[in-house]
Amino acid sequence: MTELTLVLGGTGKTGRRVAQHLADRDRAVRIGSRAGRPPFDWDDLTTWEPAVQGVTAMYVTYQPDLAFPGAAEQIGAFTKLAVAAGTRRIVLLSGRGEEECWPAEDAVRGSGVEWTILRASWFAQNFSESFLLPSVLAGVVALPSPDVPEPFIDVADIAAVAAAALTSEDHIGRVYELTGPRLVTFAEATAEIAAATGRPVRYQPVSVDEYAGAAAEFVGPEAAPAVAALFAKVLDGRNASVSPEVERILARPARDFRAVVAEAAKSGAWR
Repeated sequence: MTELTLVLGGTGKTGRRVAQHLADRDRAVRIGSRAGRPPFDWDDLTTWEPAVQGVTAMYVTYQPDLAFPGAAEQIGAFTKLAVAAGTRRIVLLSGRGEEECWPAEDAVRGSGVEWTILRASWFAQNFSESFLLPSVLAGVVALPSPDVPEPFIDVADIAAVAAAALTSEDHIGRVYELTGPRLVTFAEATAEIAAATGRPVRYQPVSVDEYAGAAAEFVGPEAAPAVAALFAKVLDGRNASVSPEVERILARPARDFRAVVAEAAKSGAWR
């Protein structure tokens, strides 16, 4: 049987890196995105069945967030469809410290497939490839959180772990908490970006309501309050600890936030 892996969010921060890891291992990959062939869209059920045809394994990311209302139902329905079509293994990207994600995780665990759950801390690349990039360029990163420490993780490490879970029997039935190797506050993070780029950048805590107003620009007005509430919750200090899982799985240390910043600065991410 030909092995085919569907990578949902295959053009995103983790997905495109997972797809590259698999391609480097000569694994057949199908990119799951609106621009994919066939296209995939979580909100268009007619795209689901064509996307899973012939697929034996899947890397699953969910937009806008696995903790949002309705995510568990969609994950459950999609997983059921994929299993009926022949999918045997699923690696699900989840959030660290987000109990709201657990029902979606349970839907995958109860589907009958070989599964691995990756609960990741905040992405280091959120500052350079995602929603915090405009804030960095503007010089002020504002979030609904006090200046708590976070073990920012390099998304390349998440992708490497996901690829290992998709291609090895060693990670079946495991829930991993994935973090970077060091706790960094948002003030420290912006200071490190400022030092690497030579541009002024600082951190500014704001209220949930203030952040919701700003978030409407990148997630839309309907999702903005939920995003703000979620960020305030997971950035309350509950995740202020480092996990050894990345180093244990990859047999090398997790990449430090400073190294990610230096690489992004060198590539011109903040020019």
